[in-house]
Order: sequence, then C-alpha cells, then structure tokens
Amino acid sequence: MASSTAIVATVNASRYLQQLCKHWSHTFDVVFDAHHGTIPLPIGTATLKATTVVLEVIVETADLTNLQRLQTVVAEHLDRFAFREAPLPFEWSPAGSPQD
Repeated sequence: MASSTAIVATVNASRYLQQLCKHWSHTFDVVFDAHHGTIPLPIGTATLKATTVVLEVIVETADLTNLQRLQTVVAEHLDRFAFREAPLPFEWSPAGSPQD
C-alpha cells in the first residue's frame, strides 16, 4: 500500500471537507461528518480530517503508480472549492512521516 499525507493550513477546513465529500457522494460510498470524511475512489482512498486551522488529507493506493495521480485529483478538487484562497498549500509527505 502506498500512502501520503498533506497538512493544509486553512480556517475553512471543515467546509472544504464537507464540500468534497458531498461532491463525490453522488458517485461513491462516501462517509463523512463535519470533522472526518472517507472517500473510496477507484484508484484509492482519500481520508480527510478537519480542525479549526488545518485540513489533513491522507491518500492511499494499492501502488506507487497511482499515488501521485490520486494526490493531484484530490488537491485539484479541493482547490476548486477553495477558489478564494487557492491554490491551497499542499505539501505531500509519505504517510507516517513526522511533520515539521
């Protein structure tokens, strides 16, 4: 399993999490509330966690081939919802790596 995490600074984390989850809930079996969401996509899974100041985005795929693609798809969709502050500052790190 290949995975990575981005910690995105934004005071609108919960709003963006809910918008993204609602957007994809029309097609996929998305589970979410105001602070946590899981989106099962064909190429992997996106998990989002919102606090008052950050949105944590974790993407997981079966292989490294699709990891960058999944990162791009999720980031581009979130940037569309965050058009007033886009582009959001995505800095992907391998999951489990300590954040600076």
